[in-house]
This record gives sequence, C-alpha cells and structure tokens, in this order.
Amino acid sequence: MANDIYVKLRERLDQYSIGYPATQSGVEMKILKKMFTKEEAELFLLLSLSVETPEAVAKRTGRGLEATAALLKQMAEKGLIFKLGRDDQAKYAAVPYVAGSYEFHLGSMDRELAQLMDDYLEEALCKSITDVTPFMRPIPVNRAVDVSYHVATYEDSRKIVAGQKLIAVADCICRVQQGKIDKGCGKPLEVCFLFGSHGQYYIDHGMARQIPVEEAYKILEKAEEAGLVTQPFTTQNPGGMCNCCGDCCAILRALNKLPNPAELVVSNYYAVVDPELCVACETCLERCQMGAISINEDDVAQVSLDRCIGCGLCVTTCPSEALRLEIKPEGRRRYPPETGRQQVMEIAKQRGVFPFPLSK
Repeated sequence: MANDIYVKLRERLDQYSIGYPATQSGVEMKILKKMFTKEEAELFLLLSLSVETPEAVAKRTGRGLEATAALLKQMAEKGLIFKLGRDDQAKYAAVPYVAGSYEFHLGSMDRELAQLMDDYLEEALCKSITDVTPFMRPIPVNRAVDVSYHVATYEDSRKIVAGQKLIAVADCICRVQQGKIDKGCGKPLEVCFLFGSHGQYYIDHGMARQIPVEEAYKILEKAEEAGLVTQPFTTQNPGGMCNCCGDCCAILRALNKLPNPAELVVSNYYAVVDPELCVACETCLERCQMGAISINEDDVAQVSLDRCIGCGLCVTTCPSEALRLEIKPEGRRRYPPETGRQQVMEIAKQRGVFPFPLSK
C-alpha cells in the first residue's frame, strides 16, 4: 500500500538527528506526502547517511543505473537528500528532517508546507529539540566578551568564518517559513552561513551565494545590530552558523518553552548586572531573546541564570555599561564535539537509537 512506504519513511527519519516523531494529528505524514513521491520515498529508504555514487547505489540495490542517477539528482534538487560534488563526480546521502530536508526546502517552500511545518513544530518537534542537546549553540557577540578572557575559536564567530575555505550565505529558513504564513518578524533574512561542502550544496542549488570573509564580518555586524543570536552547529568545526531570533527560530522557540533553557544549551557565558551602573532603561529587556532579564523592585535589571544563554546581546547596547558577560566556572563549562559525525552519534545515544547504520 502507498501509505506503508510513508510509514516506513517516517520511522527511518525518526532514527536520525532529533527524530521525526508521530503525532495524533498526523501532520508529519502530510509533510512527507507533500515532499516525497512514492518513488522518491522508496529510494530514500535505500540510502544512508554516508555519501555514495549513483553507481554504488544502483549496484547495491539492483536498480538500473540511469534511472537511479536521474532520481537521485531530482531528489537533491528538491532538497530531499544531500549531494556532494558535481556532474559525474556526484555522491548522495540521506539527510534527517532537521537539520536536513527542512532547511533544504529554502528555495521551494510554499505557504501550505510552511503551515504544516509550523504545526508540526508546535505539536511535536519543540519537545524533540529540547529532549537532547540542541544541534545549534549560542555563542557570545564578539564585542560582549572581556578581552582578558581567552575565547576558544569555536566560540568566536569571526574566527569561525575566518577559518573556512568556502563561505556561503543564505536566507534564514525559519524567517522565510514564518514569512510564508504571515508571522515574519521583519529582521534581516540573508544572515545564515554555510561552510565547505554544505555551503557548496546550497550554492549549487541556488539557495546561497559565495562570499568573502570580509562580507561575512559585515553580516555578523548587521545581525548583532538587529539583535540576532549567533548560533553555529554544536561542533568545534561547524558546517554552518545561523543568526537567530526568538520569534522565528525553531530552536529558540523550543528553548523559550522551558523554565531553564540555560541548563540545556552548550554555552559557557552568562550576563551579570552592575547595580550601581544600571539606570533601568529597559534596553536589555528588548534585546534579550529568552526573557532572561527583568527590572526588580529597586529599579535594577536582574538576570535569570536559568534563562540566560550567554549571547551577549544585552551587553553591547547597554547605554550605562552596566552589563557584562562572565565565563562560567570550569566545572560548569560544556565543550562541543569536534565533528558533525560525533554530534550525530551523541544525539543518537541520548535518544537511545544508537547504534544505527551510518552506511549500507
């Protein structure tokens, strides 16, 4: 039966990344049926998270090479799978829903799909995001960190982009999606970075453009001015880095539902207020994406350490310089895994779905 293949597809996607859980409403099945044809779903189930050539896929599955190659190319163009390399050097791999096919629909999302995806986020995916270590992590705005601190390269946005051989910039998928359903926040769109082969995929499929590091620095400055939280993938060598808002970003929306988001995120900083300098202007309340700051009965800003994720957006615009970032004590610091592969395995272990096949 046609529905059986989509059930199997959902079950497979639920093994990857943060998962793809079933819901009472069945909205997740509507998403799959809108994204995948039956033929595409069948081929997806024959792929793994490791890239393969069309020849290897055809040989392993007993399918015809020409038809297999054409369908793989079509699926990559639709944002259903990942493609590495071009033309006769191309290799393909399955991807999770997040991060994966959701983000890869940047150039093809319509209003119907955007609404389905938003409904799914609210019904199931917010919980999935916060059941594990988030796959993206907030890092401090450069100007917010005291120069006396030694900031690790993976916590410095400028050093992250400076260390890349290829930098691509794309519109934020979350703000694009929210805009499709009339919930856009009006903040800058073209602020999300993709690096290396990940960036090349976006460029090849018309979703991003390659930029020099100097332009990346300017985009980071624009994002900070707009009050966006910089979030690279939760690895020491991230394949991408977004600049996020609490209105649209799936991760920040999920974190905001928690009473203590600071306990979940991989962040090593927190904001501190000097009560002698605070003038209760409330600028920091507007900048904070997590609702971590309030004005107490003494007309002084106070930071909830349960909610502060250490982004530093409040620090850079405080007119009285009453706010600063401090680094957490060594015993409370968290360190991201070195590679994306390690990150995938860690999330799988947290979800109890490890080991799973990285290759066929």
